[in-house]
Order: sequence, then C-alpha cells, then structure tokens
Amino acid sequence: MNSIIEQMLSQHESKTLTDKKNSIKEVVQEIVLCGLSRAGFFQSAAFYGGTALRIFHGLDRFSEDLDFSLMKPDSEFRLDTYLSAVEKELAAYGFRFKAEEKVKTKASDIQSAFMKGNTREHLLLCYADERLARAVAGSELIKVKFEIDTMPPPYAAFERQFRLQPIPYEINMYDMPSLFAGKLHAVICRAWKTRIKGRDLYDYVFYLAGKVPVNLKHLNARLVDSGFKGAREDMTLDEIKQILFKRFEMIDYAQAKNDVLPFIRNPVALDVWGKEFFQSITNNLKGK
Repeated sequence: MNSIIEQMLSQHESKTLTDKKNSIKEVVQEIVLCGLSRAGFFQSAAFYGGTALRIFHGLDRFSEDLDFSLMKPDSEFRLDTYLSAVEKELAAYGFRFKAEEKVKTKASDIQSAFMKGNTREHLLLCYADERLARAVAGSELIKVKFEIDTMPPPYAAFERQFRLQPIPYEINMYDMPSLFAGKLHAVICRAWKTRIKGRDLYDYVFYLAGKVPVNLKHLNARLVDSGFKGAREDMTLDEIKQILFKRFEMIDYAQAKNDVLPFIRNPVALDVWGKEFFQSITNNLKGK
C-alpha cells in the first residue's frame, strides 16, 4: 500500500468493518478534493456541507457526501469535465474508482456524480485482510457522491483552506457563518417525513457550541430561493428564531437520534435531545 495512504488511514479509528469502510471513504474524499483542486475546480467552486465541516473544522461525525457550490451562478457549468481528473488522481494512489455522472430525470441546478469502487478490492488494498474482505459481498461497492449547485443563492462568503495530504493542495470553501447558514436552511426546510435527519440537528449543536454566528443575508437568500413560506431577504434574527422554535416542536426526536447514531462515536451526546433542549440553545443563536 502507498505509504501516504497508510498515513492517512492511520488518522482514523478503524476497529470494526464499518469503521474501515468509512475510513476508506474518508481517504477517497480527500483524494477527490485534491484531484479537483489540481484540475482547477476551485477557481469557480467552493466546498460546503457536513464533510467540509468535518475535514476543515473538526466535526466529530462521519459525513458521506461532498457538497459544492459555484461562487457565481453559471448555467453552462459542466461537472463532467472534471471526472477524468478525479479518476486519475485516485489511480495514482492505487484506488480503482470509476466516475459516473448522475443523469437527472428532470431539469435541476444541481449536478451530481459518484465515484464507485469495489469494496472487497479496496479493503484488501488498505488493510490486507482476507478474512475481512470475505465478510462483504463481491459485488458491494464503495460509493462517494459529490454534487454542485450551479445557481446558488447570493451573499455567501468564502475562504481559502489548505491540506497537506495526500500532497499539499488548496481549496475554496464557505466561511463558517455561511456554512452555518446552509445548515440552518436544512434544519428549517428539509422535507422530514418518516425519516428525520438527525445529522442536521447534530451539526446545529456543533455550530452553536463553537459560538459561530450565522450569515443572516445568505440564510434569508436561501430561504427565499427555496420558496419557504413567508421568507424575505430582510428577515431578522428574532424571526428566524421563532421559525426554529416552531420547527423544534414538530420533530420526532427518537427518529432523529436513530438517524445520527451510525455516524457518531459518543451516543451520550444525544441524551438531552428534545424540544426544550433545542429551543433553549436557539436563544444563543447570533447573526453576522
């Protein structure tokens, strides 16, 4: 195995088979970022979402997808022009992954693609454990999804960030208040039906614990863009808090906990989850 990949894997706790699969995914995610950087992707795009928060700001939960946004709307942007560069970057470190663009059934400003590689093959590559590899089906795939919003709402702010592995590279990403705006938009607008996305709530607590203010202009622009009822570009922080208070009354917290449990190592952190907890911490929300 490549020594750089060995170093990267050693930074992840990998006790169980699931841990090892997730560790491979996380290494693949970083190689994808490096490949996109070297291909010039971040001249026009920015990284955001849960994986951005984990890699660059220490969020202590596993995050599956890579989410990007153009810095300026561009309906002519093509994600597929970068896929071969990502495949080559992965191959340079011994990873045999195939890029596949997701074909949309209807028009959308979101473009998506998957990197897919055989799970058994990559378990052997990374851990050289025949017994472990036989524990998964030969057809099972490791999938890393990444997508980009080509017509993003305005008022996000950006920052440059650097990584040293697999080789030094730089990316462009949302700053923390703008990342928080994206997460608050998800908490308010995500269509929770039978499956509550507890990961949104977990990340919400992470931002508030770090005393991160929200980029209010960008949040309002996102709410207007998604057609949230009553949204305006000049909504105040107090109005946002009232929306959140009502939202937290509607949540099935048992379902929310079940959603996030597979992604975290310390389930005790969820013990206090409930309407009163989330409404109380929302009083600490600050704007920027």
